[in-house]
Amino acid sequence: MASIRILVGSVYGGALLTARALKKDLEQQGHQITVLEDPQLEDISGNTDPVLICTSTTGQGEVPPNLLPFYLRLREELPQQPGRPFGLIVLGDSSYGDTFCGAGELMEEAFYETSARKVGDTLQIDALETTEPEVEAGPWARQWVENLESTLCRN
Repeated sequence: MASIRILVGSVYGGALLTARALKKDLEQQGHQITVLEDPQLEDISGNTDPVLICTSTTGQGEVPPNLLPFYLRLREELPQQPGRPFGLIVLGDSSYGDTFCGAGELMEEAFYETSARKVGDTLQIDALETTEPEVEAGPWARQWVENLESTLCRN
């Protein structure tokens, strides 16, 4: 079973609610889940736990305020995370056009710069299509963990 750290970026609480629902669901499957509501760079230093980023996006396509300090330090310090598996769940509103789910793109780029390895595709949840992102995120997260475990077994 996996030990996973969920980094949360939330503006109005939707991403946090989603992360908490994923924690409950994945723990029932035997995984150890840590939800980090105000993540610090130190939360990913000294361990190799897979990281699942669950973030909303501001109207300008930016990283939410509670995740921003982590993101800025990650970009500035570039602590190398060679091969660290990560995944992305991004909540957004497609009516914002080009900035839709922009925070996910920023986080993905930052993790790639640390040599982390993305597992699976990014899940983008559109607020215009769903009012319960945790319902859509659950099956995706279970599949992500399966992909993660099969990847870890091969290494």
